[in-house]
Amino acid sequence: MKKLFPLLFLFCLAITGRAQIIEAVHWNFQVKEISDSEKELVFTAKIDDGWHLYGMHLPEGGPMATTFTFDSLQGAVLEGGVTSDSPLIKKYDKQFEMELNWYVKQAVFTQKIKLTAPTFSITGAVKAMACNDRNCLPPTTEEFSFSGKGVPAVTSQKESSAAKQDIPLAEQKVDTVYSGSPIADTDSVADRDIVAGNDLWTPVIDELNAFGGDHPGQEKSILIIFLLGFAGGLLALLTPCVWPMIPMTVSFFLKRTQDHKKSVRDAVLYGIAIIVIYVALGLVITAIFGASALNDLATNALFNILFFALLVVFAISFFGAFELTLPASWTTKLDRKADATTGILSISFMAFTLVLVSFSCTGPIIGTLLVQAASMGEIAGPAIGMLGFAIALSIPFSLFAIFPSLLKSMPKSGGWLNSVKVVLGFLELALALKFLSVADLAYGWHILDREAFVTLWIIIFTLLGFYLLGKIKFSHDSDLKYVSVPRLFMAIVSFAFAAYMVPGLWGAPLKAISAFAPPLSTQDFNLYNEEVHAQFTDYDEGMAYAKKVGKPVLVDFSGFGCVNCRKMEAAVWTDPAVKSIIDNDYVLITLMVDDKTPLPQPIKVEEYGKTRTLRTVGDRWSYLQRSKFGANAQPFYVLLDTDGYPVAPSYSYDEDVAAYRDFLKKGVVTFKNRN
Repeated sequence: MKKLFPLLFLFCLAITGRAQIIEAVHWNFQVKEISDSEKELVFTAKIDDGWHLYGMHLPEGGPMATTFTFDSLQGAVLEGGVTSDSPLIKKYDKQFEMELNWYVKQAVFTQKIKLTAPTFSITGAVKAMACNDRNCLPPTTEEFSFSGKGVPAVTSQKESSAAKQDIPLAEQKVDTVYSGSPIADTDSVADRDIVAGNDLWTPVIDELNAFGGDHPGQEKSILIIFLLGFAGGLLALLTPCVWPMIPMTVSFFLKRTQDHKKSVRDAVLYGIAIIVIYVALGLVITAIFGASALNDLATNALFNILFFALLVVFAISFFGAFELTLPASWTTKLDRKADATTGILSISFMAFTLVLVSFSCTGPIIGTLLVQAASMGEIAGPAIGMLGFAIALSIPFSLFAIFPSLLKSMPKSGGWLNSVKVVLGFLELALALKFLSVADLAYGWHILDREAFVTLWIIIFTLLGFYLLGKIKFSHDSDLKYVSVPRLFMAIVSFAFAAYMVPGLWGAPLKAISAFAPPLSTQDFNLYNEEVHAQFTDYDEGMAYAKKVGKPVLVDFSGFGCVNCRKMEAAVWTDPAVKSIIDNDYVLITLMVDDKTPLPQPIKVEEYGKTRTLRTVGDRWSYLQRSKFGANAQPFYVLLDTDGYPVAPSYSYDEDVAAYRDFLKKGVVTFKNRN
């Protein structure tokens, strides 16, 4: 049992954040026989768990659709375009704020061909983009080639002419592109002009890793879930269902035996049993829904509506309209079991009894915690949240058993416990609006745009302030003869927070609530224009300018469809200190890895034993990120000297302004020392 907690923490924090190449989609190509003169080209994509591959038809302004390009077509002609019968998921994507479609697990695409010669040879590439709930990978290109034999079909003169010219028979669909002629043979990137005649493209993966890798965002999110659970457990202690149970339970253990050591041991086991029960609940939730399903819940509009309704019900319960209670027969049976058994089993039944008896107060807190953990998309989120909640809830039972004299200093039960419930009700109501916002964006209702959301939060926290001052009273509240010092300070904080949000009605970024409020783009009236803009969008041009002026370089690997990139720009780059450092101390180069602008001439590169063709500007920058820095997820920030070598660890998505500011300062110091 002593090893349980270290193991749980190691399990939660085992995932590290070093820069690495992520390959979420794995392709396989084969030819299927239809007849002697007709064949079917089969493209199979195996998709890793938690990731999805976008479909072939997507709206403008979103992620890149899956596209098939046929570079060389000899001895055959295409019959129609590429099609797929694989299940296609269609839903609103809150990251891109539009209706999208994608495949999960596996996608199979087919293209029919008709032979015009005894042998055929076909080459080309498929370009596709994959995302999960946290990151999007840049569009990747996978080369394919088919060849075979058969009996030429009887073709018309038009088809025969088309086959000889290696062009499609008819206009292709948007998901199938034919280049018209094979790509010219080329050597490796080093022999092409892709490096602009210098070694700025030389890989520096080892040098970058020597600084310690990129910023660990996932470890931080797991820690946040744990801390949220711990805070929820502390709040649960202050409710009328739990607080009175502490002296009663501890006194029971102390009177149960004359041996103080045994009573302390029983109380500690009681606390451990509480932890095991709640962690098991979190594991059951994860097992029922599964890791990928928890990610889907975070983006599913219907579930966000249900989450909103659930939290509103919890808030109404805390306001005193009704109580959420479990059947009394459950607690009666557990009481009998606890009396009829001894040892650890008896203590476990007592812990179960506490869980059931306190459900009317802890249920809404646990429900909110599980909803929040699911919305953060972490696989172990529910279990980690319950671990934090249970540790906080169990501490007093063990602590007071060890130091029974502290029981005398415990505040007596009273009306203040109900006030805690009402305060939690206001917080539940505010959090519920976050989930309604997601559904509002999904269905395009526009009833909760950013200014409406901010207005409601201002009202909620203003009312909370008035409640704490005794100006608002609910049915279960006791008479408030005077305002205590803690209530006064809490009221001041609530009013101050409401006042802080007022400028948001005119477009102020409100970084403190950026994770909850709708995007700034939904605001109709916006006076805010303090943004950071890149000096260069070409790597070689930017590096040449940096060499000329003698400044370090901030390379920003971004994308037009990268939502987390926009979040970093809005929440971090707009900080005055960060903006000043970027504008004055760095040359900012932003490289869009999904830029579809064609290159003057396609370039073939050798990468990890495969030949890839770079066709667009985005392909070029994506290859630069992979080959030079060993990473392919965005956002990705790296600081370089004028020779293209890193001067600090890389940095990924993390809206910690102080950490990002230190990241930039460290690069400046290293650059000056190196020069």
